[in-house]
Amino acid sequence: MLLYPPMKDLLKNVPSRYMLVNVVASRARKISNEAERAGEPLTEKAVTLAVNEVASGELKLEDLECEQEAV
Repeated sequence: MLLYPPMKDLLKNVPSRYMLVNVVASRARKISNEAERAGEPLTEKAVTLAVNEVASGELKLEDLECEQEAV
């Protein structure tokens, strides 16, 4: 169960829990792939890093949508 950051803080940047799961999963995959390509081990799990990015406001739904449109 996710204790920190609180769900209410995460939902300030993403409109729904469903979207939150998608945003975090997509970013976690990207973090993992980048680390694998660079040959660097992650200090924390990719999902934890992605959740922290959403909580801090670094990663927002709009950023992910713009990134997917570019692909």
